[in-house]
Amino acid sequence: MPELPDISAYIEALEARILHRPIQEIRLASPFVLRSVDPPLTEASGKQVTNLRRLGKRIVFGLEDDLFIIIHLMIAGRFHWKDTRVKPNKLTLASFVFQNGTLTLTEAGSKKRASIYIVRGESGLAAHDPGGLEVLNSDFATFTDRLMSENHTLKRALTDPHLFSGIGNAYSDEILHAAGLSPLKLTSRLNEDETGRLFDSVRSTLVFWSDKLRKEARESFPEKVTAFRPEMSVHGRYGKPCPKCGTPVQRIAYAQNEANYCPSCQTGGRLLADRALSRLLKEDWPRSLEELEQKRSGSERPAK
Repeated sequence: MPELPDISAYIEALEARILHRPIQEIRLASPFVLRSVDPPLTEASGKQVTNLRRLGKRIVFGLEDDLFIIIHLMIAGRFHWKDTRVKPNKLTLASFVFQNGTLTLTEAGSKKRASIYIVRGESGLAAHDPGGLEVLNSDFATFTDRLMSENHTLKRALTDPHLFSGIGNAYSDEILHAAGLSPLKLTSRLNEDETGRLFDSVRSTLVFWSDKLRKEARESFPEKVTAFRPEMSVHGRYGKPCPKCGTPVQRIAYAQNEANYCPSCQTGGRLLADRALSRLLKEDWPRSLEELEQKRSGSERPAK
């Protein structure tokens, strides 16, 4: 799912192409992508885009006459830009036609989760705000209060849109690695030093990736937005060496997501228990990297 840095890159690219331009036509290839009925879709056609903003992980087109188009890309939704009018393909959900080109919203996969809402006024827009804290605009005390407001694992707390804005599975892995903290450590067990490291890591990680992706977006439209980038430290790098210490990156799976981490940098060398596998293996679950290597070595020995 595109997160704060990715959304920032999209907005950077869109501002150069559609800001202060009227939407000539909105074409729906999939009627189910539009989740609102009032104001009607036709009311947005012909309106000029007056501003673009991020709302959590949503992109908002501010239009004339106090109208807003809210687009939630969800997991597989993506934007594409062509300098001409284009025909929809099987992945197309909607097209926004401008005089200088076409912005296409697509979604891969059979589960169509991306959505478009059209609302009127700031109050209508506020109804779609999950309420997460914008960490880049907050101070340490405000961050701490929000973090400690509920007792969750750090991974869950960072990715909860009601607690923090714009952070998802990918960048939470990078944030926790930079802070040297376990994804399963409970917020209630953080000391002041750890909370400070987490606050600094959230800000530095989001700023680094936002600046990097926005710079790339100024050179060309971000056509290949992905949560897996070769420059990342741990996310999507299971089994590869940690860039800090060389330890193989590990992972745990939960629900439909996974957490990637370095045991040496984040958990004192301890392997975190994957719920499904640890329940299956019970006492055979390796507790450390040494045990894991021993079990791997034993399984590779030829049978007599």
